[in-house]
Amino acid sequence: MTAPVRIIAFYHFAPLGALPEKRALLLDIGRARSVRGTVLLAPEGVNGTVAGPEEGVQILLDAIRAFDGMAALEWKTGAAAEMPFNRLKVRLKREIVTMGEPGVDPAAQVGRYVDPVDWNALVERDDVVLIDTRNAYEVGIGSFDTALDPGTDSFRDFPGWWAQNAERFEGKTVAMFCTGGIRCEKATSWLVGQGVPDVVHLKGGILNYLEKIPEERSRWRGECFVFDQRVAVGHGLEPGTHDICHACRRPVASRDREAEGFEEGVSCPACIDEFGPGDRERFRERQRQIALAARRGDRHLAGG
Repeated sequence: MTAPVRIIAFYHFAPLGALPEKRALLLDIGRARSVRGTVLLAPEGVNGTVAGPEEGVQILLDAIRAFDGMAALEWKTGAAAEMPFNRLKVRLKREIVTMGEPGVDPAAQVGRYVDPVDWNALVERDDVVLIDTRNAYEVGIGSFDTALDPGTDSFRDFPGWWAQNAERFEGKTVAMFCTGGIRCEKATSWLVGQGVPDVVHLKGGILNYLEKIPEERSRWRGECFVFDQRVAVGHGLEPGTHDICHACRRPVASRDREAEGFEEGVSCPACIDEFGPGDRERFRERQRQIALAARRGDRHLAGG
């Protein structure tokens, strides 16, 4: 039996220099060890999800932890029957998660962490407002049962949403969560800098909660979108039921596949009005190439 592919998701905020050299090192290690996925390097830290053989993933992880300031890096681990990525990408960015607010430094200050085992008791309190910091399409397939959805299309939109709604939350403990914790690190750091007195966030994010909290005790409803070919996971980090729209990269439920506007690889109900005829024809040609590769027993690189 083929060993399952190990998947790790990680991030850490710490000052990071010599980024081109670090990029080259990680590419060399990953390519030599059959590790694929995406790693982002920025002056504020590192963020990534990669997959591969157990040994190869561990060697890459050890290399990152050897960078100055990265020894405390934590990660979430999972497994898949098949490789969920097509290639290894190591990208140099201005931010490892883009908020667009100058001066935000999670390495210097963040809100208080709340462990998953303490999360339910916290969010049940009347003096707590629970905010989902993810994008609307992620919230659409699952969230905590009492969470507010800011309805944002991008994390860049969160500061503007907060400015419009901050008065509603005066006197409340602000509790926030996201997929793996990285957006909350930055959002809580920003809110602390804005003078919000009591800000907390779910340690390790939704993935940590789904891994540690049994379904019968869970306040999570639905599935959690993840940024790889698994698309979504449920309790115990078991694979979910959603596919991906290869036009807009949003999750697609079984009911969406039956809806008007769905065309495999070309459009879904969420993006039917977002692309022109030229784009659609390009998508159709890509889908034809994916189908041809599948019939040959190959995997087309655009297929996920």
